[in-house]
Amino acid sequence: MTQFILRRLLVTIPVLFGIVFFVFVLARVIPGDPCRAVLGERATDEVCDAFIVRYGLDQPIPAQFVIYLGQLVQGDLGDSIKHSRPVTTLLIERLPTTIELTLLALTFAIVVGVPLGLISAVRRNSAADVGTMMFANVGVSVPVFVLGLVLAYVFAIVLKDTPFALPPSGRLSSGVSVTPLVEVWGLQDVTGAPRGVLDFLSGMYLVSALITAQWGAWFDAFRHMILPAIALGTIPLAIIARITRSSLLEVLGHDYVRTARAKGLRENSVILRHGARNALLPIVTVIGLQLGLLLSGAVLTETVFNLAGAGRTMYEAITGRDYVVIQGLTLVIAVIYVTVNLVVDILYGVLDPRVRLA
Repeated sequence: MTQFILRRLLVTIPVLFGIVFFVFVLARVIPGDPCRAVLGERATDEVCDAFIVRYGLDQPIPAQFVIYLGQLVQGDLGDSIKHSRPVTTLLIERLPTTIELTLLALTFAIVVGVPLGLISAVRRNSAADVGTMMFANVGVSVPVFVLGLVLAYVFAIVLKDTPFALPPSGRLSSGVSVTPLVEVWGLQDVTGAPRGVLDFLSGMYLVSALITAQWGAWFDAFRHMILPAIALGTIPLAIIARITRSSLLEVLGHDYVRTARAKGLRENSVILRHGARNALLPIVTVIGLQLGLLLSGAVLTETVFNLAGAGRTMYEAITGRDYVVIQGLTLVIAVIYVTVNLVVDILYGVLDPRVRLA
């Protein structure tokens, strides 16, 4: 298993290099002037000439790419053209929101989608099966921004002043705040990478409030994330439910399942121990793929629910031709995606010993 992990880590190096290269080149060959996109009416010819020289855009693309690789080796993602701030600082501020939203949406999709798929497979062609698959088809068909607006209207306007009302935007209510970890633990003098990690964890309000026992702030932050998580997680939920159903139906038709039933095992034991366990590989695969799609799908969700996360930052960087932010965010998301795929491959060996033998 160790050799397998090391081989996969070595394979990720050219993958990440290719992603960085293509994003770097595409960001510079698309039509448009980054100077005028960033400065707007202030973008005179003289200002733009100085702008191009300042950010090295007057050099050939290969030379720019070599300089950028040198910065990456040193752990420097560069400075944002639009915000004039390090991209690392922007990531520490905004990526926690996206990760928090993605994990909540994925949890919602798994907790609801897998049981629905199991029920649908066990009660094949029943009313429960037809209803579940109809729900899955609707869930896949409705765009995130439409579902988000509908949820916000129902829970913030129709159900206003009821126990079921939920906030339609933002991360915290007015007057509510989550005290950063450096203040709670008295670590204001910490600098460098440890300070970045603490600030990153502080940006994940649910995690920060939980480990510091700020229960009121935690509950408020959780209420604000319910609607975005449902809106973002509905499509993965529908896909997971359909994959679970088809995978379990295939397994239940195998000889060893019929043998288990012939031995007199209870149906629940047959389904859970012999059926569901052997149907997990396709389910785990699709869950890993959905995590990457959730990170990219967070753009629309964060816009609808007014969340200042990495998805919204990526949208602003693309429209504003902020090359450095686009490259930095793409690289980080690619690293997360590759890491998730590695974890999925490792889980294969845990769930099915035959994979380890192969």
